[in-house]
Amino acid sequence: MVYVENSEQEVNMKILAIETSCDETAASIVEEDNFRPVVLSEAVASQMAIHAESGGVIPNVAARLHVENLPAVLKKATDSQRLDYDAVAVTVGPGLIGSLLVGVAAAKTIAMAKDLPFFAVNHMAGHVYSAWLAPSETGDSKLETGLPQLPALFVIVSGGHTELVLMERHYRFQLLGATRDDAAGEAFDKVARMLGLPYPGGPAISELARHGRSDAIDFPIGLNERDNLDFSFSGLKGAVFHEIQKHPAPLSEHLRADIAASFQDTVARTISRKTVAALQSNPEVRSVCLVGGVAANKHLRVELEKAVKNARGDVQFHLAPLQYCTDNAAMIGAAAIFKHLFSKPDDWSLVEANPNFEL
Repeated sequence: MVYVENSEQEVNMKILAIETSCDETAASIVEEDNFRPVVLSEAVASQMAIHAESGGVIPNVAARLHVENLPAVLKKATDSQRLDYDAVAVTVGPGLIGSLLVGVAAAKTIAMAKDLPFFAVNHMAGHVYSAWLAPSETGDSKLETGLPQLPALFVIVSGGHTELVLMERHYRFQLLGATRDDAAGEAFDKVARMLGLPYPGGPAISELARHGRSDAIDFPIGLNERDNLDFSFSGLKGAVFHEIQKHPAPLSEHLRADIAASFQDTVARTISRKTVAALQSNPEVRSVCLVGGVAANKHLRVELEKAVKNARGDVQFHLAPLQYCTDNAAMIGAAAIFKHLFSKPDDWSLVEANPNFEL
């Protein structure tokens, strides 16, 4: 909440959020309404088609495109008198340093010029708070209504991160487990390349897997020891490579589909097992939330929900809305709203982009 000058009237805070951590240039205005973030506007310029030509994000190209795209994205997100804003928020990390610098410089300039409160947001906190942006969706079971209840366990699965995070209260995060090598999204991209599929690999593997059998090949689950909450996907990636090498090229479409389906299912089972283990060691958890870019994978959504419900029938299962799974500015605004409510603004003059910023 903020107060109107010379008045006792309380108004809801509106925050302009900027996200440029990787290859999406995004801006959004998010309003706090009864302890809930509401998206008023959003704009995004995707670089996916450009990076698809090289099979992955080229950092210096991504940074240059952010510089070119950000003015138009900001104009679109703020192009209305009713969409004025009371504060500025920006992703400061983790991410690609060149990309981060573009967004941070723009946000600091706006905050300084307009003398507005400034919120430095961790990209992973943005993924966490994407679960509050809209009524939750679920896989094939009944729709989960309401918002996540704390304490909550967050399963963050993206191109650069695979993490289990416990949040006992707002803006108090405890990292329970993380990947020791490849993130799940990174493994999807690399396996897709092995199978001759386009970038990004997640959607391509998901589509191919629809025509294959998920139990066709018994791929290994990394770090499968009891009570180990860390992830490892390098062994799975290597197993896929060796499976491909066992067969003469070119692979049949049937075999490619079986490999894709079996790989995808192994990723889902890996994440489900680790999540259930985290639930068992943290009985106070009331909600499990799947967020991040790979959370858009339907097979993962369905299998993780099933595993959570089988393990703990009393736990709510929430999914970030599909449009807020991949990188976006609305989730950064949502995280800033809760930082405003439960923490405090940052001094923009002391904030620097940090590609290794920990949650």
